[in-house]
Amino acid sequence: MKGEVKKVVLAYSGGLDTSVILKWLKNEYGCEVIAFTADIGQAEELDHLEEKAISTGASKVYIEDLREEFVRDYVFTALKTNAIYEGTYLLGTSIARPLIAKRQIEIAQLEGADAVAHGATGKGNDQVRFELTYYALNPYIRVISPWRQWQFKSREDLMVYARENGIPVPVTKEKPYSSDRNLLHISFEGGILEDPWAEPPVNMFVLSVSPEEAPNRPTVIDIDFEDGVPKRIDGKSLSPANLLLQLNGVGGRNGIGRVDMVENRYVGMKSRGVYETPGGTILHIAHRAVESITMDREVMHFRDSLIPKISELIYYGYWFSPEMEVLKKAIDEMQKDVTGTVRLKLYKGNCTVIGRKSEKSLYHGAFATFEKDGVYNQKDAEGFIRLNALRLRIRRMMRG
Repeated sequence: MKGEVKKVVLAYSGGLDTSVILKWLKNEYGCEVIAFTADIGQAEELDHLEEKAISTGASKVYIEDLREEFVRDYVFTALKTNAIYEGTYLLGTSIARPLIAKRQIEIAQLEGADAVAHGATGKGNDQVRFELTYYALNPYIRVISPWRQWQFKSREDLMVYARENGIPVPVTKEKPYSSDRNLLHISFEGGILEDPWAEPPVNMFVLSVSPEEAPNRPTVIDIDFEDGVPKRIDGKSLSPANLLLQLNGVGGRNGIGRVDMVENRYVGMKSRGVYETPGGTILHIAHRAVESITMDREVMHFRDSLIPKISELIYYGYWFSPEMEVLKKAIDEMQKDVTGTVRLKLYKGNCTVIGRKSEKSLYHGAFATFEKDGVYNQKDAEGFIRLNALRLRIRRMMRG
């Protein structure tokens, strides 16, 4: 393989896998390796990454703050669609991959690199998400997926390789599960979580307290939306990333957003995942509440019929597909006038809508009332019902 690749841009996290991959690429391909890390809200996981990458053999390191772009163009876009995979998962990892891969391709172009590489395994969803994005944006790029090429079979194999090649390995105790964190969520899978009957350990969670330990008094907040996009909390305007960060804090303190599910991976197997998505859970509930008073019934029902498809496209990695482009344009049109304020009560793991209002509301108490009104003649309902019952009556008549 030596000499086939001159320069590769590696999606680098600084963990054991990508640290070994960085050295392995240099050893196997004899190429220059540029490390790229996207800051999308990993917090302390970004500490000392640059010096670690350089010491492992990277010729250059990009660490870029993409938090605002991540929330504005990806999280909020998914929010407008109400995307939720298999009725439960708010797509925290899935929605981040196309942004990371997009910027990786852009850096490869800037640097004149002829290849990109990632650390996703050959059994998971991320390999698909990364590579579909790579090819959608640069159909000629070469993709290197070490987990599908090398001889290593376990993390112990990687530890041995790291020691043999002078790669600094964390001395902290290894967690009995893997995790992935960004501003939208943190996920946990593998290890002790592979038994779907086993309850997650109480000390595993990062973003939220357990509902039992949440405050005994509820927290009430208001969220303002404009055309389907959250803009303000309690009247205060915030940037997309800061708005989500604040909701993560208040949601986490009240035990909001924990999910434990068994999902269907794109590659065909079932996988148990545990997620914390406090801010995203609040926004999802609030967004639907604004829609309930501002969105036409048939438009809403049509959009709801698209949710499974959009969620699959995001989960499977087709963010930059032509069908997703069409759907995003349609959703933007549907979200016009989804503008208003929602009041929510957060209490011990529950997020409850207690009020909603909008200057563009389609709800009018004078029309919905059981009292006298000026737009509805109750006698009209008789013909409406008889017409809709016609096929049912005919069916019964023909059966005798």
